[in-house]
Amino acid sequence: MDKVYLRNVQDTEELHITFRYASEELRVNRDFNFCRRMDECIDEALIRIRNNVEKEVSKRSKKKKTKEPTVDTDTVAVNQSDIVVELHRKDCDDRISGITFAELLSDIEKGLELRVIDKSFDIVLNHPWIGGLQLPSSIMAGYLVYPLKLELQFSTREHCLGQWYKALKPKSGVFNEKTIWEPCSESLIYLVSEADIDYHLKLVVTPRNENGTTGPSVEYISKSPVEAGPTDCPYEMRHKYTPKPLESPTEIRVVSYNLLADLYADGDYARKTLFPYCAPAALKIDYRKQLFMKELVGYNADLLCLQEVDIKIFDYDLKPVLETYDFKGIMTPKGTCAEGIAMFYRSSRFELLNTYVLHLGDNISSLPIFATLWNKIKDNKQLATRICDRSTTLQLCLFQLKNTKRYVMAANTHLYFHPDADHIRLLQIGFSLIFVEHIYKQAIKEHNIADPQNMGLVFCGDFNSVPECGIYKLMTEQFVDSNFVDWSSNAEEAVKDVELRQPFNMISACGTPPFTNYTTLFSACLDYIFYQSDSFDLIQSVPLPTVEQLSQNEAIPSVTFPSDHVSLVADLRFKSNN
Repeated sequence: MDKVYLRNVQDTEELHITFRYASEELRVNRDFNFCRRMDECIDEALIRIRNNVEKEVSKRSKKKKTKEPTVDTDTVAVNQSDIVVELHRKDCDDRISGITFAELLSDIEKGLELRVIDKSFDIVLNHPWIGGLQLPSSIMAGYLVYPLKLELQFSTREHCLGQWYKALKPKSGVFNEKTIWEPCSESLIYLVSEADIDYHLKLVVTPRNENGTTGPSVEYISKSPVEAGPTDCPYEMRHKYTPKPLESPTEIRVVSYNLLADLYADGDYARKTLFPYCAPAALKIDYRKQLFMKELVGYNADLLCLQEVDIKIFDYDLKPVLETYDFKGIMTPKGTCAEGIAMFYRSSRFELLNTYVLHLGDNISSLPIFATLWNKIKDNKQLATRICDRSTTLQLCLFQLKNTKRYVMAANTHLYFHPDADHIRLLQIGFSLIFVEHIYKQAIKEHNIADPQNMGLVFCGDFNSVPECGIYKLMTEQFVDSNFVDWSSNAEEAVKDVELRQPFNMISACGTPPFTNYTTLFSACLDYIFYQSDSFDLIQSVPLPTVEQLSQNEAIPSVTFPSDHVSLVADLRFKSNN
Protein backbone atom coordinates (compact mmCIF):
# COMPACT_ATOMS: atom_id res chain seq x y z
CA MET A 1 0.00 0.00 0.00
CA ASP A 2 1.26 3.50 -0.84
CA LYS A 3 1.76 6.10 1.86
CA VAL A 4 0.65 9.60 2.71
CA TYR A 5 3.52 11.40 4.40
CA LEU A 6 2.56 13.93 7.07
CA ARG A 7 5.24 16.21 8.51
CA ASN A 8 4.80 18.42 11.54
CA VAL A 9 7.96 19.96 12.96
CA GLN A 10 7.95 20.19 16.74
CA ASP A 11 6.50 23.40 18.20
CA THR A 12 4.97 24.46 14.87
CA GLU A 13 1.38 24.46 13.61
CA GLU A 14 2.20 23.69 9.98
CA LEU A 15 1.30 20.25 8.68
CA HIS A 16 2.73 19.21 5.32
CA ILE A 17 0.89 16.49 3.41
CA THR A 18 2.43 14.61 0.47
CA PHE A 19 1.32 11.59 -1.52
CA ARG A 20 1.64 10.26 -5.05
CA TYR A 21 -1.47 9.19 -6.90
CA ALA A 22 -0.81 6.94 -9.90
CA SER A 23 -3.44 5.41 -12.17
CA GLU A 24 -2.80 4.12 -15.67
CA GLU A 25 -6.53 4.10 -16.41
CA LEU A 26 -6.91 7.76 -15.47
CA ARG A 27 -3.50 8.68 -16.97
CA VAL A 28 -2.54 10.35 -13.69
CA ASN A 29 0.86 9.97 -12.07
CA ARG A 30 1.91 12.90 -9.91
CA ASP A 31 2.74 14.08 -6.42
CA PHE A 32 0.21 16.10 -4.47
CA ASN A 33 1.53 18.50 -1.83
CA PHE A 34 -0.46 20.50 0.69
CA CYS A 35 0.36 22.72 3.65
CA ARG A 36 -2.38 22.91 6.31
CA ARG A 37 -2.57 23.73 10.00
CA MET A 38 -2.78 21.38 12.94
CA ASP A 39 -5.79 23.25 14.35
CA GLU A 40 -7.68 23.07 11.05
CA CYS A 41 -10.74 20.84 10.63
CA ILE A 42 -9.81 17.88 8.43
CA ASP A 43 -12.96 18.34 6.33
CA GLU A 44 -11.61 21.60 4.87
CA ALA A 45 -8.34 19.94 3.86
CA LEU A 46 -10.11 16.96 2.32
CA ILE A 47 -12.18 19.30 0.14
CA ARG A 48 -8.94 20.95 -1.07
CA ILE A 49 -7.33 17.57 -1.77
CA ARG A 50 -10.43 16.39 -3.64
CA ASN A 51 -10.54 19.55 -5.77
CA ASN A 52 -6.87 19.18 -6.76
CA VAL A 53 -7.29 15.51 -7.64
CA GLU A 54 -10.41 16.31 -9.65
CA LYS A 55 -8.60 19.03 -11.61
CA GLU A 56 -5.74 16.67 -12.46
CA VAL A 57 -8.09 13.89 -13.58
CA SER A 58 -10.07 16.33 -15.69
CA LYS A 59 -6.92 17.81 -17.24
CA ARG A 60 -5.58 14.39 -18.22
CA SER A 61 -8.93 13.37 -19.66
CA LYS A 62 -9.04 16.47 -21.86
CA LYS A 63 -5.48 15.92 -23.07
CA LYS A 64 -6.38 12.39 -24.10
CA LYS A 65 -9.38 13.54 -26.11
CA THR A 66 -7.38 16.30 -27.79
CA LYS A 67 -4.55 14.02 -28.87
CA GLU A 68 -6.75 11.13 -30.13
CA PRO A 69 -10.22 12.48 -30.95
CA THR A 70 -11.21 9.65 -33.29
CA VAL A 71 -9.73 6.71 -31.41
CA ASP A 72 -11.81 4.66 -29.03
CA THR A 73 -9.69 4.06 -25.93
CA ASP A 74 -9.92 2.08 -22.76
CA THR A 75 -9.52 5.18 -20.63
CA VAL A 76 -11.93 5.04 -17.74
CA ALA A 77 -14.31 7.96 -17.49
CA VAL A 78 -14.70 9.25 -13.95
CA ASN A 79 -17.66 11.24 -12.84
CA GLN A 80 -17.24 13.90 -10.21
CA SER A 81 -19.25 11.76 -7.81
CA ASP A 82 -16.68 8.97 -8.23
CA ILE A 83 -13.83 11.13 -6.92
CA VAL A 84 -13.94 10.18 -3.27
CA VAL A 85 -11.36 11.52 -0.81
CA GLU A 86 -11.93 10.25 2.73
CA LEU A 87 -10.12 9.52 5.97
CA HIS A 88 -10.69 6.23 7.77
CA ARG A 89 -9.38 4.35 10.73
CA LYS A 90 -7.47 1.24 9.79
CA ASP A 91 -9.82 -1.60 8.78
CA CYS A 92 -12.87 0.57 9.37
CA ASP A 93 -15.34 1.88 6.77
CA ASP A 94 -16.63 4.73 8.91
CA ARG A 95 -15.51 8.06 7.51
CA ILE A 96 -13.71 10.40 9.93
CA SER A 97 -14.91 14.01 9.99
CA GLY A 98 -15.51 16.99 12.24
CA ILE A 99 -12.15 16.91 14.08
CA THR A 100 -8.86 18.79 13.74
CA PHE A 101 -5.62 17.33 12.49
CA ALA A 102 -4.20 17.60 16.01
CA GLU A 103 -7.05 15.44 17.31
CA LEU A 104 -6.76 13.04 14.37
CA LEU A 105 -3.04 12.47 14.90
CA SER A 106 -3.22 12.10 18.68
CA ASP A 107 -3.73 8.36 18.27
CA ILE A 108 -2.17 7.76 14.86
CA GLU A 109 -0.56 4.59 16.19
CA LYS A 110 -3.96 2.88 15.79
CA GLY A 111 -3.63 3.32 12.04
CA LEU A 112 -5.10 5.79 9.54
CA GLU A 113 -5.91 5.57 5.85
CA LEU A 114 -6.58 8.13 3.14
CA ARG A 115 -8.83 6.79 0.39
CA VAL A 116 -8.58 8.53 -2.98
CA ILE A 117 -10.93 7.23 -5.71
CA ASP A 118 -9.88 3.57 -6.01
CA LYS A 119 -6.74 3.61 -3.85
CA SER A 120 -5.98 3.48 -0.14
CA PHE A 121 -2.91 5.07 1.43
CA ASP A 122 -1.36 4.36 4.82
CA ILE A 123 -0.83 7.62 6.72
CA VAL A 124 2.55 8.03 8.43
CA LEU A 125 3.75 10.93 10.54
CA ASN A 126 7.24 12.43 10.57
CA HIS A 127 9.00 9.72 8.64
CA PRO A 128 12.49 10.62 7.35
CA TRP A 129 12.20 13.17 4.57
CA ILE A 130 14.38 14.91 1.97
CA GLY A 131 13.43 18.52 1.36
CA GLY A 132 16.08 19.18 -1.28
CA LEU A 133 18.89 17.39 -3.11
CA GLN A 134 21.42 18.87 -5.51
CA LEU A 135 24.81 17.97 -6.97
CA PRO A 136 27.58 20.50 -7.74
CA SER A 137 27.95 22.03 -11.18
CA SER A 138 31.52 20.76 -11.54
CA ILE A 139 32.40 17.07 -11.11
CA MET A 140 35.92 15.90 -11.95
CA ALA A 141 37.59 12.52 -12.21
CA GLY A 142 39.96 11.82 -9.35
CA TYR A 143 38.01 14.00 -6.91
CA LEU A 144 35.24 13.51 -4.38
CA VAL A 145 31.64 14.25 -5.26
CA TYR A 146 28.81 14.52 -2.74
CA PRO A 147 25.55 16.43 -2.43
CA LEU A 148 25.88 20.17 -2.81
CA LYS A 149 22.59 20.34 -0.94
CA LEU A 150 20.90 17.68 1.17
CA GLU A 151 18.05 19.06 3.25
CA LEU A 152 16.74 16.52 5.74
CA GLN A 153 13.82 16.32 8.14
CA PHE A 154 13.43 13.63 10.81
CA SER A 155 16.66 12.09 9.52
CA THR A 156 20.40 12.53 9.85
CA ARG A 157 23.00 12.42 7.12
CA GLU A 158 24.93 9.64 8.80
CA HIS A 159 21.94 7.28 8.59
CA CYS A 160 20.98 8.05 4.98
CA LEU A 161 21.64 5.59 2.17
CA GLY A 162 23.23 6.78 -1.05
CA GLN A 163 23.54 5.02 -4.39
CA TRP A 164 25.51 6.45 -7.32
CA TYR A 165 24.85 5.59 -10.95
CA LYS A 166 26.26 6.76 -14.26
CA ALA A 167 24.93 6.96 -17.82
CA LEU A 168 25.81 8.62 -21.10
CA LYS A 169 23.33 11.27 -22.13
CA PRO A 170 20.98 10.01 -24.87
CA LYS A 171 21.19 11.58 -28.33
CA SER A 172 17.82 13.16 -27.63
CA GLY A 173 19.45 15.06 -24.81
CA VAL A 174 16.86 13.85 -22.34
CA PHE A 175 17.15 11.06 -19.78
CA ASN A 176 14.07 8.85 -19.70
CA GLU A 177 12.80 5.47 -18.49
CA LYS A 178 14.82 3.74 -21.24
CA THR A 179 18.12 5.14 -19.96
CA ILE A 180 20.34 2.41 -18.54
CA TRP A 181 22.00 3.56 -15.33
CA GLU A 182 25.12 1.66 -14.30
CA PRO A 183 25.74 1.37 -10.51
CA CYS A 184 28.95 3.04 -9.29
CA SER A 185 29.04 3.16 -5.49
CA GLU A 186 26.96 2.93 -2.33
CA SER A 187 27.61 6.00 -0.21
CA LEU A 188 26.81 9.68 -0.06
CA ILE A 189 30.41 10.42 -1.08
CA TYR A 190 31.91 9.02 -4.25
CA LEU A 191 35.49 9.16 -5.51
CA VAL A 192 34.96 9.78 -9.22
CA SER A 193 37.11 7.63 -11.51
CA GLU A 194 38.68 8.20 -14.91
CA ALA A 195 36.18 5.70 -16.32
CA ASP A 196 33.37 8.12 -15.42
CA ILE A 197 34.58 10.90 -17.75
CA ASP A 198 31.81 12.08 -20.12
CA TYR A 199 29.16 10.27 -18.07
CA HIS A 200 26.41 11.99 -16.12
CA LEU A 201 26.05 10.88 -12.50
CA LYS A 202 22.82 10.16 -10.69
CA LEU A 203 22.57 10.08 -6.92
CA VAL A 204 19.63 8.33 -5.24
CA VAL A 205 19.30 9.10 -1.53
CA THR A 206 17.03 7.22 0.85
CA PRO A 207 16.54 9.09 4.13
CA ARG A 208 16.70 7.05 7.32
CA ASN A 209 16.70 7.70 11.05
CA GLU A 210 18.57 6.02 13.89
CA ASN A 211 15.82 3.41 14.22
CA GLY A 212 16.19 2.28 10.62
CA THR A 213 12.90 3.85 9.50
CA THR A 214 13.11 5.00 5.89
CA GLY A 215 11.34 7.68 3.91
CA PRO A 216 10.81 8.13 0.18
CA SER A 217 13.94 8.16 -1.96
CA VAL A 218 14.91 11.22 -3.97
CA GLU A 219 17.22 11.30 -6.99
CA TYR A 220 19.26 13.97 -8.73
CA ILE A 221 21.06 13.80 -12.09
CA SER A 222 24.14 15.95 -12.60
CA LYS A 223 23.63 18.87 -14.97
CA SER A 224 27.04 18.39 -16.54
CA PRO A 225 29.05 15.27 -17.36
CA VAL A 226 32.15 14.25 -15.46
CA GLU A 227 35.24 16.10 -16.68
CA ALA A 228 38.92 15.27 -16.48
CA GLY A 229 40.44 16.82 -13.37
CA PRO A 230 43.77 18.67 -13.15
CA THR A 231 46.79 16.42 -12.79
CA ASP A 232 50.18 16.96 -11.17
CA CYS A 233 48.83 19.46 -8.68
CA PRO A 234 51.64 20.62 -6.40
CA TYR A 235 49.73 19.52 -3.30
CA GLU A 236 49.85 15.93 -4.58
CA MET A 237 53.64 16.09 -4.47
CA ARG A 238 53.40 17.42 -0.92
CA HIS A 239 51.18 14.46 0.01
CA LYS A 240 54.26 12.25 -0.41
CA TYR A 241 55.45 13.68 2.92
CA THR A 242 52.19 12.71 4.64
CA PRO A 243 51.33 9.24 3.28
CA LYS A 244 49.55 8.11 6.43
CA PRO A 245 48.39 9.51 9.78
CA LEU A 246 50.84 9.75 12.66
CA GLU A 247 50.47 6.97 15.20
CA SER A 248 52.77 7.85 18.08
CA PRO A 249 50.92 9.34 21.08
CA THR A 250 53.70 11.92 21.32
CA GLU A 251 53.27 13.27 17.77
CA ILE A 252 50.71 15.49 16.05
CA ARG A 253 50.34 16.85 12.51
CA VAL A 254 49.03 20.40 12.15
CA VAL A 255 47.74 22.18 9.04
CA SER A 256 46.97 25.88 8.64
CA TYR A 257 45.21 27.02 5.47
CA ASN A 258 43.39 30.11 4.21
CA LEU A 259 40.88 28.62 1.76
CA LEU A 260 39.91 31.90 0.01
CA ALA A 261 36.25 32.37 0.86
CA ASP A 262 33.83 32.28 -2.03
CA LEU A 263 32.54 35.52 -0.56
CA TYR A 264 35.72 37.20 -1.88
CA ALA A 265 36.28 35.15 -5.04
CA ASP A 266 32.80 35.30 -6.56
CA GLY A 267 32.32 38.75 -8.02
CA ASP A 268 33.44 41.14 -10.72
CA TYR A 269 36.06 42.74 -8.47
CA ALA A 270 37.68 39.36 -7.84
CA ARG A 271 37.52 38.32 -11.49
CA LYS A 272 38.69 41.62 -12.97
CA THR A 273 40.99 43.10 -10.31
CA LEU A 274 42.17 40.59 -7.72
CA PHE A 275 42.52 37.45 -9.83
CA PRO A 276 42.17 38.40 -13.53
CA TYR A 277 44.80 35.79 -14.43
CA CYS A 278 42.71 32.92 -13.05
CA ALA A 279 40.46 31.06 -15.49
CA PRO A 280 36.86 31.93 -14.54
CA ALA A 281 35.89 28.26 -14.21
CA ALA A 282 38.82 27.64 -11.82
CA LEU A 283 37.67 30.52 -9.61
CA LYS A 284 34.23 29.04 -9.04
CA ILE A 285 33.76 27.42 -5.64
CA ASP A 286 32.37 24.19 -7.11
CA TYR A 287 35.74 23.76 -8.84
CA ARG A 288 38.02 25.02 -6.08
CA LYS A 289 36.44 23.03 -3.27
CA GLN A 290 37.17 19.76 -5.05
CA LEU A 291 40.85 20.65 -4.96
CA PHE A 292 41.09 21.85 -1.37
CA MET A 293 39.01 18.93 -0.07
CA LYS A 294 41.37 16.46 -1.75
CA GLU A 295 44.36 18.44 -0.52
CA LEU A 296 43.18 18.52 3.10
CA VAL A 297 42.29 14.83 3.20
CA GLY A 298 45.68 13.88 1.74
CA TYR A 299 47.65 15.52 4.54
CA ASN A 300 46.38 12.92 7.04
CA ALA A 301 46.48 15.61 9.71
CA ASP A 302 45.37 15.59 13.33
CA LEU A 303 44.50 19.27 13.50
CA LEU A 304 43.26 21.55 10.73
CA CYS A 305 43.15 25.30 11.37
CA LEU A 306 41.31 27.00 8.51
CA GLN A 307 40.65 30.63 7.66
CA GLU A 308 38.23 32.29 5.21
CA VAL A 309 35.77 29.43 5.54
CA ASP A 310 32.36 30.18 4.07
CA ILE A 311 29.65 29.06 6.47
CA LYS A 312 27.94 27.21 3.61
CA ILE A 313 31.22 25.42 2.77
CA PHE A 314 31.61 24.35 6.40
CA ASP A 315 28.03 23.05 6.57
CA TYR A 316 27.77 21.32 3.20
CA ASP A 317 31.34 20.36 2.35
CA LEU A 318 33.97 20.40 5.08
CA LYS A 319 31.91 19.05 7.95
CA PRO A 320 30.10 16.16 6.21
CA VAL A 321 33.15 15.04 4.23
CA LEU A 322 35.76 15.37 6.97
CA GLU A 323 33.49 13.56 9.43
CA THR A 324 33.89 10.46 7.25
CA TYR A 325 37.64 10.79 7.84
CA ASP A 326 37.29 10.84 11.63
CA PHE A 327 37.27 14.63 12.07
CA LYS A 328 35.00 16.80 14.13
CA GLY A 329 34.75 20.49 13.36
CA ILE A 330 34.07 23.82 15.06
CA MET A 331 33.00 26.83 13.01
CA THR A 332 33.32 30.40 14.28
CA PRO A 333 31.89 33.13 12.02
CA LYS A 334 33.50 36.57 12.09
CA GLY A 335 30.66 38.62 13.54
CA THR A 336 27.80 38.84 11.05
CA CYS A 337 30.06 37.91 8.14
CA ALA A 338 29.24 34.84 6.01
CA GLU A 339 32.78 33.51 6.52
CA GLY A 340 35.00 32.82 9.47
CA ILE A 341 37.54 30.43 10.93
CA ALA A 342 37.17 26.72 11.53
CA MET A 343 39.08 24.07 13.40
CA PHE A 344 38.87 20.33 12.76
CA TYR A 345 40.42 17.69 14.99
CA ARG A 346 40.83 13.94 14.59
CA SER A 347 38.43 12.53 17.14
CA SER A 348 40.21 9.18 17.49
CA ARG A 349 43.30 11.02 18.75
CA PHE A 350 41.93 14.05 20.59
CA GLU A 351 39.36 14.61 23.26
CA LEU A 352 38.01 18.16 23.14
CA LEU A 353 38.00 19.50 26.70
CA ASN A 354 37.06 23.13 26.12
CA THR A 355 36.53 25.57 23.31
CA TYR A 356 36.69 29.35 23.56
CA VAL A 357 35.82 32.16 21.16
CA LEU A 358 37.09 35.70 21.39
CA HIS A 359 35.55 38.33 19.13
CA LEU A 360 38.22 40.96 19.68
CA GLY A 361 36.28 44.05 18.63
CA ASP A 362 33.42 43.24 20.99
CA ASN A 363 35.53 42.38 24.02
CA ILE A 364 38.79 44.28 24.23
CA SER A 365 37.16 47.29 25.88
CA SER A 366 35.23 45.28 28.47
CA LEU A 367 37.09 42.15 29.60
CA PRO A 368 39.06 42.82 32.81
CA ILE A 369 42.10 40.91 31.56
CA PHE A 370 42.48 43.51 28.78
CA ALA A 371 42.16 46.59 30.98
CA THR A 372 45.87 47.43 31.23
CA LEU A 373 46.45 47.41 27.49
CA TRP A 374 43.07 48.93 26.62
CA ASN A 375 43.61 51.87 28.97
CA LYS A 376 46.77 52.76 27.05
CA ILE A 377 45.01 53.13 23.70
CA LYS A 378 41.38 54.06 24.47
CA ASP A 379 41.99 57.83 24.49
CA ASN A 380 42.99 57.73 20.84
CA LYS A 381 39.37 57.71 19.66
CA GLN A 382 40.13 57.03 16.02
CA LEU A 383 42.36 54.10 16.92
CA ALA A 384 39.91 52.74 19.50
CA THR A 385 37.00 52.96 17.08
CA ARG A 386 38.89 51.28 14.28
CA ILE A 387 40.10 48.31 16.32
CA CYS A 388 36.71 47.81 17.98
CA ASP A 389 34.93 47.89 14.62
CA ARG A 390 36.91 44.93 13.36
CA SER A 391 35.29 41.47 13.24
CA THR A 392 38.60 39.71 13.92
CA THR A 393 38.06 36.50 15.86
CA LEU A 394 40.20 34.05 17.81
CA GLN A 395 39.39 30.37 18.18
CA LEU A 396 40.98 28.56 21.11
CA CYS A 397 40.55 24.86 21.88
CA LEU A 398 41.98 22.69 24.61
CA PHE A 399 42.56 19.06 23.64
CA GLN A 400 43.85 16.04 25.47
CA LEU A 401 45.62 13.37 23.49
CA LYS A 402 43.64 10.24 24.26
CA ASN A 403 45.16 7.72 26.67
CA THR A 404 47.91 10.17 27.65
CA LYS A 405 48.49 13.05 30.04
CA ARG A 406 49.43 15.39 27.21
CA TYR A 407 47.41 18.46 26.30
CA VAL A 408 47.37 20.67 23.22
CA MET A 409 46.06 24.22 23.28
CA ALA A 410 45.34 25.22 19.69
CA ALA A 411 44.69 28.82 18.62
CA ASN A 412 43.45 29.89 15.21
CA THR A 413 42.92 33.41 13.87
CA HIS A 414 42.76 35.63 10.81
CA LEU A 415 43.96 39.15 11.50
CA TYR A 416 42.91 42.43 9.87
CA PHE A 417 44.22 42.81 6.31
CA HIS A 418 44.54 46.54 5.57
CA PRO A 419 48.00 47.75 4.36
CA ASP A 420 48.11 50.70 6.81
CA ALA A 421 47.16 48.56 9.81
CA ASP A 422 50.36 47.02 11.15
CA HIS A 423 49.58 48.72 14.47
CA ILE A 424 46.04 47.26 14.52
CA ARG A 425 47.33 43.75 13.82
CA LEU A 426 50.01 44.05 16.47
CA LEU A 427 47.42 45.13 19.03
CA GLN A 428 45.13 42.32 17.93
CA ILE A 429 47.81 39.70 18.52
CA GLY A 430 48.71 41.41 21.82
CA PHE A 431 45.13 41.12 23.08
CA SER A 432 44.91 37.58 21.71
CA LEU A 433 48.01 36.45 23.57
CA ILE A 434 46.73 37.97 26.81
CA PHE A 435 43.60 35.87 26.37
CA VAL A 436 45.59 32.75 25.47
CA GLU A 437 47.84 33.18 28.52
CA HIS A 438 44.79 33.56 30.77
CA ILE A 439 43.15 30.38 29.45
CA TYR A 440 46.48 28.51 29.44
CA LYS A 441 47.06 29.18 33.15
CA GLN A 442 43.45 28.37 33.92
CA ALA A 443 43.72 25.01 32.11
CA ILE A 444 46.88 24.03 34.01
CA LYS A 445 45.01 24.55 37.29
CA GLU A 446 41.76 22.92 36.22
CA HIS A 447 43.45 19.79 34.89
CA ASN A 448 46.21 19.57 37.52
CA ILE A 449 48.99 19.57 34.93
CA ALA A 450 52.10 19.20 37.06
CA ASP A 451 54.67 19.20 34.25
CA PRO A 452 54.29 22.28 31.98
CA GLN A 453 55.94 20.33 29.15
CA ASN A 454 52.79 18.21 28.98
CA MET A 455 50.85 21.24 27.75
CA GLY A 456 51.81 22.57 24.33
CA LEU A 457 50.54 25.70 22.58
CA VAL A 458 50.10 25.80 18.80
CA PHE A 459 49.06 29.14 17.28
CA CYS A 460 47.99 29.03 13.61
CA GLY A 461 46.51 31.49 11.20
CA ASP A 462 46.68 34.05 8.47
CA PHE A 463 48.30 36.88 10.41
CA ASN A 464 48.47 39.22 7.39
CA SER A 465 51.91 40.16 8.63
CA VAL A 466 55.35 39.65 7.10
CA PRO A 467 58.29 38.38 9.21
CA GLU A 468 59.80 41.88 9.44
CA CYS A 469 56.76 43.17 11.28
CA GLY A 470 56.04 43.17 15.00
CA ILE A 471 53.86 40.07 15.16
CA TYR A 472 56.67 37.73 14.17
CA LYS A 473 59.00 39.54 16.59
CA LEU A 474 56.49 39.26 19.45
CA MET A 475 55.83 35.58 18.82
CA THR A 476 59.48 34.53 18.47
CA GLU A 477 61.27 37.07 20.71
CA GLN A 478 58.44 37.58 23.24
CA PHE A 479 58.81 41.37 23.25
CA VAL A 480 58.05 44.44 21.12
CA ASP A 481 59.20 47.81 22.45
CA SER A 482 57.30 51.08 22.35
CA ASN A 483 59.43 52.50 19.53
CA PHE A 484 58.82 49.69 17.06
CA VAL A 485 57.96 50.92 13.56
CA ASP A 486 54.60 49.12 13.41
CA TRP A 487 53.10 51.47 15.98
CA SER A 488 53.32 54.32 13.44
CA SER A 489 51.87 52.58 10.37
CA ASN A 490 49.03 55.11 10.45
CA ALA A 491 50.04 58.58 11.68
CA GLU A 492 46.55 59.56 12.89
CA GLU A 493 46.23 56.34 14.87
CA ALA A 494 49.83 56.06 16.06
CA VAL A 495 50.18 53.98 19.23
CA LYS A 496 52.15 55.73 21.96
CA ASP A 497 54.01 54.32 24.96
CA VAL A 498 52.87 50.72 24.42
CA GLU A 499 55.17 47.73 24.59
CA LEU A 500 54.06 44.10 24.38
CA ARG A 501 55.36 40.99 26.11
CA GLN A 502 54.18 37.41 26.01
CA PRO A 503 55.37 34.40 28.04
CA PHE A 504 55.53 31.62 25.42
CA ASN A 505 58.69 30.45 23.67
CA MET A 506 57.38 30.16 20.13
CA ILE A 507 58.98 29.10 16.84
CA SER A 508 57.55 29.21 13.33
CA ALA A 509 57.31 25.59 12.20
CA CYS A 510 57.68 26.47 8.52
CA GLY A 511 60.19 29.25 9.10
CA THR A 512 59.77 32.37 6.97
CA PRO A 513 59.27 31.21 3.40
CA PRO A 514 59.25 33.86 0.66
CA PHE A 515 55.58 33.32 -0.04
CA THR A 516 52.51 31.85 1.62
CA ASN A 517 50.30 34.22 -0.39
CA TYR A 518 51.03 34.66 -4.10
CA THR A 519 49.02 36.94 -6.41
CA THR A 520 50.00 39.46 -9.07
CA LEU A 521 49.07 42.35 -6.77
CA PHE A 522 50.85 41.06 -3.67
CA SER A 523 52.98 38.15 -2.56
CA ALA A 524 54.62 37.55 0.81
CA CYS A 525 54.80 35.33 3.87
CA LEU A 526 51.62 35.99 5.87
CA ASP A 527 50.70 32.58 7.32
CA TYR A 528 52.33 30.74 10.20
CA ILE A 529 52.18 27.73 12.45
CA PHE A 530 53.81 28.87 15.69
CA TYR A 531 54.56 26.15 18.23
CA GLN A 532 55.74 26.24 21.84
CA SER A 533 59.36 25.16 21.68
CA ASP A 534 59.70 24.12 25.33
CA SER A 535 56.88 21.58 24.81
CA PHE A 536 57.39 20.47 21.19
CA ASP A 537 60.18 19.52 18.83
CA LEU A 538 59.67 19.91 15.09
CA ILE A 539 59.79 16.60 13.22
CA GLN A 540 59.18 18.02 9.76
CA SER A 541 57.53 20.86 7.91
CA VAL A 542 56.24 19.83 4.51
CA PRO A 543 58.10 21.78 1.78
CA LEU A 544 56.08 24.58 0.21
CA PRO A 545 55.46 24.88 -3.52
CA THR A 546 58.26 26.47 -5.51
CA VAL A 547 58.07 29.85 -7.22
CA GLU A 548 57.99 27.99 -10.54
CA GLN A 549 54.92 26.06 -9.42
CA LEU A 550 53.20 29.14 -8.02
CA SER A 551 53.83 31.15 -11.18
CA GLN A 552 53.06 28.39 -13.69
CA ASN A 553 49.70 30.06 -14.37
CA GLU A 554 51.03 33.52 -13.52
CA ALA A 555 49.84 33.39 -9.88
CA ILE A 556 47.32 31.68 -7.62
CA PRO A 557 44.51 30.71 -7.42
CA SER A 558 44.74 28.70 -10.63
CA VAL A 559 43.63 25.42 -12.13
CA THR A 560 45.98 23.61 -9.73
CA PHE A 561 45.85 25.90 -6.68
CA PRO A 562 42.41 26.45 -5.09
CA SER A 563 43.38 29.50 -3.02
CA ASP A 564 45.57 32.60 -3.14
CA HIS A 565 47.33 31.15 -0.08
CA VAL A 566 49.23 27.89 0.27
CA SER A 567 48.72 25.48 3.14
CA LEU A 568 51.27 24.99 5.91
CA VAL A 569 51.86 21.48 7.27
CA ALA A 570 54.03 20.55 10.25
CA ASP A 571 54.65 17.45 12.37
CA LEU A 572 55.40 18.09 16.05
CA ARG A 573 56.60 15.80 18.84
CA PHE A 574 56.14 16.36 22.57
CA LYS A 575 59.42 16.71 24.46
CA SER A 576 57.95 15.11 27.57
CA ASN A 577 58.17 11.32 27.92
CA ASN A 578 55.23 11.03 30.32
